[in-house]
Amino acid sequence: MAEAVLEVVLDNLSSLVQKEIGLFLGFEKDFKSLSSLLTTIKATLEDAEEKQFTYKAIKDWLLKLKDAAYVLDDILDECATQALEMEYKGSKGKPSHTVQSFFVSSFHPKHVAFRYKLAKKMKRIRERLDEIAEERSKFHLTEIVRERRSGVLDWRQTTSNITQPQVFGRNEDKDQIVDFLVDDAYTCEDLSVYPVVGLGGLGKTTLAQVVFNHEKVVKHFELRIWVCVSEDFSLKRMTKGIIEAASGHACEDLDLEPLQRKLLDLLRRKRYLLVLDDVWDDGQENWQRLKSVLACGGKGASVLVTTRLPKVAAIMGTMPSHDLSMLSDTDCWELIKQRAFGPNEDERPDLVVIGKEIVKKCGGVPLAAKALGSFLRFKREEKEWRYVKESNLWSLQGENSVMSSLRLSYLNLPVKLRQCFAFCALFSKDQIISKQFLIELWMANGFISSNEILEAQDIGNEVWNELYCRSFFQDTKTNEFGKIVSFKMHDLVHDLCES
Repeated sequence: MAEAVLEVVLDNLSSLVQKEIGLFLGFEKDFKSLSSLLTTIKATLEDAEEKQFTYKAIKDWLLKLKDAAYVLDDILDECATQALEMEYKGSKGKPSHTVQSFFVSSFHPKHVAFRYKLAKKMKRIRERLDEIAEERSKFHLTEIVRERRSGVLDWRQTTSNITQPQVFGRNEDKDQIVDFLVDDAYTCEDLSVYPVVGLGGLGKTTLAQVVFNHEKVVKHFELRIWVCVSEDFSLKRMTKGIIEAASGHACEDLDLEPLQRKLLDLLRRKRYLLVLDDVWDDGQENWQRLKSVLACGGKGASVLVTTRLPKVAAIMGTMPSHDLSMLSDTDCWELIKQRAFGPNEDERPDLVVIGKEIVKKCGGVPLAAKALGSFLRFKREEKEWRYVKESNLWSLQGENSVMSSLRLSYLNLPVKLRQCFAFCALFSKDQIISKQFLIELWMANGFISSNEILEAQDIGNEVWNELYCRSFFQDTKTNEFGKIVSFKMHDLVHDLCES
């Protein structure tokens, strides 16, 4: 992600040079020299970004470069601020972009002292960047130029509503769970807890959503409740979360005992379905205490749990866990094909042949297939599909198919989109993120801005759509007009953000 930071710094340097701020501060030569040095380094960053996963020394070098770029960016911000102050004071409180206003204020003792301090900072950062540039030579990096699109593809511009793609290869799992919930669970004396277990990216949450919204399930249960648990299984948080999901309203911050009474009132003698998604906590005490409250439901009340951990399933389940298997290559190809060719394009036989080889890289994991299909949607040359098939990322030690797929997609993002994506690490795992809030944060941080054609908000929407269509965002929620207002990131995607 060093390339995204460097791009911002180069833009800022260019802006300062164009405004002749370097000239008035006495650093024009330094600005131009730094711009030339960073441009030379940037030319090989594509190669470095990809090789960092294989060579730790390159990863460490990129971190040094990124840190130095942030320091330089702070210095440039100081320059811009100082120039504004000089201009303002030189024109006696009336802003004026004139040589005279800069010249008059430049001899003020405060500005002379600033230039002296800045000169020392510039010298230090230049020496630091020279060392980084020299170290780069030992890695034998090559210049890689990838074709980058400037806009979105036509098939994504046909509608503002982004629909949930079809689910492949899970009909048998779906039928088995639905049959249990609407038939078998009704014969159980106690609360039924049905655990679904599988690796990250296998589609546990998607399967639970399909079950949750199944026609039979909707008709059978009086109340359906969905709670995303993640790593925090504190009793108070869980109780409050279930109350809010069941009632559809925010719950005041009460002590545990009144919260439990409130939950009892909501669930007592009702045939409810509670989905506890993405459970990580394998402690027994909190679950047993929560379960004692949940037991107040009516006959047939059930809990559906999704988790990666067999131990969690063993602790929470009242029956053997439902182990989610890998998808077949056939089903993975259907997922890739659905995304790679879109709804309005015929399959290309030459690409299909390569695609069916790429499928084998997915390891039967739906998230990997989605990421690859979404990425390949932007590639129409046979050599580009071969690049995916033959990428060195597939052979990284300790890397699974999902992370390799996501990294491939990330490395082929336009630089400005990488920056916007990396910023999402600010949010916690499983957090519901407001789309509008995120776009405003991108704008506030200078990641996106208006151009001759589009306003910043429109560009923000386009950036968001691009990241969504590459499977970096999921679980969207819409308002009454069908517009997306919030979303989440898969925790493996969040891991990529942080890496």
